[in-house]
Amino acid sequence: MQPVMTLEEVRTFLKDHFPQVNGGFFMEDVAPGQTVMRLRTTTMHLRPGGTVSGPAMMTLADVAAYTVVLAHAGPVAMAVTTNLNINFLKRPAPGDMIATCRLLKLGKRLAVVECLLASEGDEDLCAHATATYSIPPRDEARAQDGAAAVGAS
Repeated sequence: MQPVMTLEEVRTFLKDHFPQVNGGFFMEDVAPGQTVMRLRTTTMHLRPGGTVSGPAMMTLADVAAYTVVLAHAGPVAMAVTTNLNINFLKRPAPGDMIATCRLLKLGKRLAVVECLLASEGDEDLCAHATATYSIPPRDEARAQDGAAAVGAS
């Protein structure tokens, strides 16, 4: 499946619509059926014992999965997570985490994504996540996006 947004378009969309994810989350690639995102971890992402925390990995999986939906469905800000399931497979070393997300299904109303999380430079997975997103009808999404833009002015 070919993306409908470029890497720069996804980066710009996130910057404009979700500035809260710009603190440490960096889009690295948009390709047919997939995206890659990096979390530049800091001490705030670590838990006792010096490992990347579960909540940090879950956030990375959710944000990265959202980007693969955006890249392939288009700039629909109101697409929302309806399910996120994560399996923690091994303790990640402190350092950057890489999420590679693959679009399993993109329908009119739902998208299903698989997300593989690994520590940078490590081939073994730290976590495996699946996510489902609800995609609003295009007319409804445009109306909500427009209302949000009007409210912001």
